[in-house]
Amino acid sequence: MAKTNTITLTLTSAQGERLYNAWQDARDEKIPAYALWQLRPENCVITRYASGKTVFQGKDAEVYASPFLDGGDRLPQAGSDEVGTGDYFGPVCVCACIVQPGQVQQLHQLGVRDSKAVTDEEIRTIAPALMKLLEYSLLIVSDEKYNQVHDQSNMNAIKARLHNQAYVNLQKKTVLPDFRIIDQFTPEPQYYRYLSREKAVVRGIHFETKAENKYPAVGAASIIARYAFLRSMDAMEKTYGMSFHKGAGSQTDLDAGTFVQRYGFAKLSKVAKLHFKNTERLRPENTKE
Repeated sequence: MAKTNTITLTLTSAQGERLYNAWQDARDEKIPAYALWQLRPENCVITRYASGKTVFQGKDAEVYASPFLDGGDRLPQAGSDEVGTGDYFGPVCVCACIVQPGQVQQLHQLGVRDSKAVTDEEIRTIAPALMKLLEYSLLIVSDEKYNQVHDQSNMNAIKARLHNQAYVNLQKKTVLPDFRIIDQFTPEPQYYRYLSREKAVVRGIHFETKAENKYPAVGAASIIARYAFLRSMDAMEKTYGMSFHKGAGSQTDLDAGTFVQRYGFAKLSKVAKLHFKNTERLRPENTKE
């Protein structure tokens, strides 16, 4: 049986007229409730509603919808992003989520955009609402686990496996949209090479840099991942009774020095990514008496 694809777009009146004029010879006289018209060209059913919503359904749905696909407006869509890979302290968090056509307005109202452009206070408010609204999958890799894995893999290989696993987990919860985006951190061929030994691999992914500013699903995933990172940092600070600054600058060196003085160098692997240069400045042999 041929695969049926469904693409839902919100088209302007001019776009709707353009579409209708192109395929009006395939008009179906039987129109569904609340629809303005329905077209049945080869391998696709196109239904236009008064709200502007236009549904393309069938094996060749993408073929007929392609003139109106401009990236961020292509819905439904799944997107993924990671947080924590540039921070010396704290976990690596990866989230993949799905945005349906009817959810875009709510995301705009919540202020969804790249988590780096949203304050931590805003994220603590926005993310819980997103987690109730959207289907999502979240992975949190502790520093201790990350350090064990990094002994065998580089950062991009770890990120590739985490993004893939987030999509695999999301696929177990629901049906993935045909349009899936990753905020690109490595070229597409290399991404799949990193996954060559994985049992399950989600393919058909669109790779684009700065995707979190263009695609609502990536922006939402970025915020949920950042929220998980912040919560993990909160827990670390409570456990060790000290602050851990974000990033990998001079302030993190001071925090790391305080941690080592209190808990010893051997325990640093529980709170920090040891391959960062910050660690070298803390090793006993590199520390001035």
